[in-house]
Amino acid sequence: MNDPLSPQSNDSQKRLLVALLLSFAITAGWMFLFPPPPATPGAEDGGVAAAGPQDAGTQAQAALPPSGEASPPSTGTPTEATPPPPARKVDLTRKESVYQFSSQGAGLTSAVLQGVKMREQSSLSLAQGYQLLLGKEVPPPPQMNLAQPVPNQPLPLSITIEGASPLPANVAYAVEEKTGGAGLDSVTFTGRQGPWEVVKVFQWPQEGFEMLYTIQVKNISGQPQNGELQVHYSRAIDPNFEHAPSFFGGVGNLSRSSCQVDDKLHNMNPGDDKPEDTKGNIAFFGINQQYFVSALYPLDGPRPGHCILTATPTARQATAAFPLSVAAGETVTLRLGGYLGPKDPDLMASVPGTELVQAANLNAQNTFRPALTDTVDFGIWAVICKLLLTIMKFFHGLTGNWGVAIILLTVVVKMVLLPLTYRSMVSMEEVKKLQPRMEEIRKKYADNREQQNLEIMKLYQEAKVNPLGGCLPLLIQMPVWIALFTALRNSFDLYGEPFFGPIWRDLTYKDPTYLLPLALGVSMIITQKMQPQMMDATQAKIMTWFVPGIFTLTLLQYPAGLSLYIFTNNILSIAQQYGLRKWLDRNKPTGGGTPVAATAGGKRK
Repeated sequence: MNDPLSPQSNDSQKRLLVALLLSFAITAGWMFLFPPPPATPGAEDGGVAAAGPQDAGTQAQAALPPSGEASPPSTGTPTEATPPPPARKVDLTRKESVYQFSSQGAGLTSAVLQGVKMREQSSLSLAQGYQLLLGKEVPPPPQMNLAQPVPNQPLPLSITIEGASPLPANVAYAVEEKTGGAGLDSVTFTGRQGPWEVVKVFQWPQEGFEMLYTIQVKNISGQPQNGELQVHYSRAIDPNFEHAPSFFGGVGNLSRSSCQVDDKLHNMNPGDDKPEDTKGNIAFFGINQQYFVSALYPLDGPRPGHCILTATPTARQATAAFPLSVAAGETVTLRLGGYLGPKDPDLMASVPGTELVQAANLNAQNTFRPALTDTVDFGIWAVICKLLLTIMKFFHGLTGNWGVAIILLTVVVKMVLLPLTYRSMVSMEEVKKLQPRMEEIRKKYADNREQQNLEIMKLYQEAKVNPLGGCLPLLIQMPVWIALFTALRNSFDLYGEPFFGPIWRDLTYKDPTYLLPLALGVSMIITQKMQPQMMDATQAKIMTWFVPGIFTLTLLQYPAGLSLYIFTNNILSIAQQYGLRKWLDRNKPTGGGTPVAATAGGKRK
């Protein structure tokens, strides 16, 4: 189950809410208190000593003797008969990703995703933005690497055993590679130390982002062994490619250490006070970023254990620990599914895929499917976000451009709100007619502000006028703005998608030239100037210049897609106000009033 109260998601939503409500707050404050109304570093081996890359087809460098020959004494002490196999690296390539394993620890040293969208978040300077504007080439961000080892920590996908007979993470493994078995390529790692013989088998289809990870732990001693099997996933972080959210500094793209325990998704952010250790039935664990996720999950369903989450400015770590009890000569097997890829809801909902289900000999209908879609956190705006995404996907299917889809979404919202906008303009005209009487009240009660406000509110009631009627369309638009911001911040469909031209090559990233938010500010000033002036000169200046200025400064670091929506909305508002103004002027009653009857279904004259 999604965690809509996760600190990162809700903090970002609150920041945007404050920004968008700021202009309305100023207006409302003046109405009620002072009437009148109106944003890949190279992987390190983490201390793993490994030889250079070997041919992917090479067989194991050193074969381990049969387990019967290598059995240690009943005390569980390690055998000295067989030296460890030499360290090597294994490169495994498929269409969507390139994996590199190290035999020392049998874990990942890199998992680089392939494709135009499978990149780190853009990070363009102002100079680079204008270089793009002038037609110059700017290097794209590096490909997304989901398995960058943390120095002096276990490799991603490595295991340890804690207890009386521990197994360290850096055990040397022999390697055997196979191609096409059961429709999947595979690599097998076999290692021994102390009373343990560990066989790790990784299998994956040629396409997709999934893998099947089988861990077999055999007790080769003469005594029962107890302990805790720990499966590690970690990722080193380059701060140049991850940024914390801030009010004027963008929405951020921090990755988090994650674990779903007992249907609750736990996320740990860098800066949290201490590692989190959560006990319960583990459904999946890994590293959760805005648009990508690395997750492991028990194929046979949630498994009792506990998750250990750690997050620092330069590292994220998630460890799942399961009880281990193995009799002498017995083998215990843990089967895990893995997904290392984009947070595409359609892809994550189908995990595990058909090929993995068949390879694991699972019943397709009863297969456990982890709720990886819970990592897409729309928070309290989930319903509106999904509705907006559905509309935009429809328009994207027609146009093939997400920027055009956002523009067409704006048109749809404007058409839906057209009756409300008309009523708003009529309401502002009615308030404007009351301006002389309000001036008289201000003069009469100049020394008594409380009585002045009471008399003005009484005047509104007598005239049956809603002073906030002119702000209603803005209030209704705000949830749409916030939901679109949240969708841009979380939806992989929109991630890395360009608009027209080379500048806006990622609608989820800020406009690096700042031209779009500046144009938005100018359009907002024009919109304010076209509205009926119902306030004194000071208030008019605040609404015309100060509020658009604050709004523009706030949106400088926010996604270009949000600025595109609000800019398009302002342009449509200018055209709408001009058209409605002409219509109202043509349909004014002979007595000089406004056509209120049309707005109230003919009940008011």
